[in-house]
Amino acid sequence: MLLVNPPSRAAEAGDSCRVGLIADTHGLLRPQARDALAGSDLIVHAGDVGSLEVLQGLESIAPVVAVRGNVDVQPWASEFPDSRVVEVGGVRLYVLHDLERLDLDPAAAGMAAVVSGHTHHAGIEDRGGVLYVNPGSAGPRRLHHPLSVALLRVVDGSVTAELFEFSG
Repeated sequence: MLLVNPPSRAAEAGDSCRVGLIADTHGLLRPQARDALAGSDLIVHAGDVGSLEVLQGLESIAPVVAVRGNVDVQPWASEFPDSRVVEVGGVRLYVLHDLERLDLDPAAAGMAAVVSGHTHHAGIEDRGGVLYVNPGSAGPRRLHHPLSVALLRVVDGSVTAELFEFSG
């Protein structure tokens, strides 16, 4: 079962939470991505999942929340929203597939981070106190970008992120 609002295992001060970030799998869950996400308390998929089997594979690691990407047009994907707010470790994350479709001011909305995919280009950037994270693509290699996922750490209401590149 895919969780819409996963329970936060790190909601109290002093706790920490590891959130695995993945996007653009396009139906392929690589063993390297699974290994990099191992130990996550929650996994967020930022769209272009490609198949329900990808989400089921991720669920064997940790609870999963996902948004629909532009290639997710199959009937199973209709249950996933285009964007969502995820509360974890006392912070709020705004998740969407294509950052160009961002429809709110994340800082004004109280978001600690914005998680997106779509470009297949990994990156982490602080914009006005909001962390923007694109974990890159973990699926079939395209556009000569490295394959990657990201890990978000939430500690005492503070959010940091790290990228993990792998070969495929």
